[in-house]
Amino acid sequence: MLGHTEPSSPFENVFPFQILLVRYLGTSTWRINISLEPFIESLSKCPKHGLHNPFKSPERYLLYGDISAKAAHMLSLPKVSNFFTRLIQRVSPKSYKQAFGEVYVTQKFLENFSGDQVRFLARSFAVPGNHIGQQSQGYRWPYGPVAIITPFNFPLEIPVLQLMGALYMGNKPILKVDSKVSIVMEQMMRLLHHCGLPPEDVDFINSDGKTMNELLMEANPRMTLFTGSSRVAEKLAVDLKGRVKLEDAGFDWKILGPDVEEVDYVAWVCDQDAYECSGQKCSAQSILFMHENWSTSSLISKIKGLAERRKLEDLTIGPVLTVTTEAMLEHKKKLLQIPGSKLLFGGEPLENHSIPTIYGAMKPTSIYVPLEEILKPANYELVTKEIFGPFQIITDYKKDQLAMVLDALERMHAHLTAAVVSNDPIFLQDVIGKTVNGTTYAGLRARTTGAPQNHWFGPAGDPRGAGIGTPEAIKLVWSCHREIIYDFGPVPRGWEIPPST
Repeated sequence: MLGHTEPSSPFENVFPFQILLVRYLGTSTWRINISLEPFIESLSKCPKHGLHNPFKSPERYLLYGDISAKAAHMLSLPKVSNFFTRLIQRVSPKSYKQAFGEVYVTQKFLENFSGDQVRFLARSFAVPGNHIGQQSQGYRWPYGPVAIITPFNFPLEIPVLQLMGALYMGNKPILKVDSKVSIVMEQMMRLLHHCGLPPEDVDFINSDGKTMNELLMEANPRMTLFTGSSRVAEKLAVDLKGRVKLEDAGFDWKILGPDVEEVDYVAWVCDQDAYECSGQKCSAQSILFMHENWSTSSLISKIKGLAERRKLEDLTIGPVLTVTTEAMLEHKKKLLQIPGSKLLFGGEPLENHSIPTIYGAMKPTSIYVPLEEILKPANYELVTKEIFGPFQIITDYKKDQLAMVLDALERMHAHLTAAVVSNDPIFLQDVIGKTVNGTTYAGLRARTTGAPQNHWFGPAGDPRGAGIGTPEAIKLVWSCHREIIYDFGPVPRGWEIPPST
């Protein structure tokens, strides 16, 4: 069911001259009232045991294998992939290559779960019992009615991968994508319907956050997947009494080990990790810890050169949708008041553009803060505040200060992605063994960004943590364990009722 909106006063509280200037596009002042009853009623019709499970309508596992195969084929067609790439660019400012990367990963994911792969997700296991006729079997069981809430920065990849995972396991989802970018998923829903997705299997709603929160409280889904800010994630965890899986924000770190090699390559990866998609990735490199051996190399100057070649014309740098220029400049000002800190590059607004002031427009920025200052309680929260834009902290450490670096990492709240750039196995073992991040890249070519379809992507250290893209992630997020213990007998010959116990 596609949620049809019925505007009562679509430009509520917006003055006519503001509408003409299109100053408030995408903000909460453009409120559209919708009736929640059809969505609540639709979810209520789905039982807790789901639309299918290993004992009910197993043919639907095959159906979704076929749907995935057809959708993968459609996205492999240049005309279709280009359409979605350009559509992503229309609403989420990123370069063509970055937008195409979303389409590519989505296509490969659908390809991965074609044919029999969907039913393989529901694979069960058996354990012999205590006597003849007894056997326990473990099954992956759906939740039934569920909700999916996804952000603006990946308008195709995140909602498709989580939506299909929910459907594969037998759930009936209601899907809400950030309204600024929801046209991408609206078009993808039409493609999935064309490929055989039963329209009644998914509800798709366009609404503001408050309306969606009201719907969740009324409909009471059995499980809600939320990808987005930590603030909203924590609110939902309370509102929904813990029935959530979260892939929230991350202040992601990278450590450069003692072995200095391939400086050009490492600088390029650092630039990509910090500034691709204008830093609007939950996996973006937020802080870089350099071993003193790297401090004496040309790394920083090379990162600076790579960052400065980014330009608005090809969207290798572009609008920041959730942080204003003013807010980023104020954050820079506060950081530069820390003793020993300095601006390495950037720190200025973009020039010669028409980006509305409600968005951010900032040059790729890096600020150096001494490690000793970062660890001070008065500075730590400021330095580790996530800025969802082209903004990173750089610091360095001496060979006997690794414990201080690890202390800084231990005190962080979010543990999504990380990178340990070194081919020294002892160094890798030490750092990996004393950290948490759920998606950690290790080795000379390690990065923080990149959420392809071939490995787990998600946080660790939190029982509410959600993964995406892999069989393990789908089973963890979209199913629970159910054990069936068969005990057919026969009852032993000559059995008598024993004494009470």
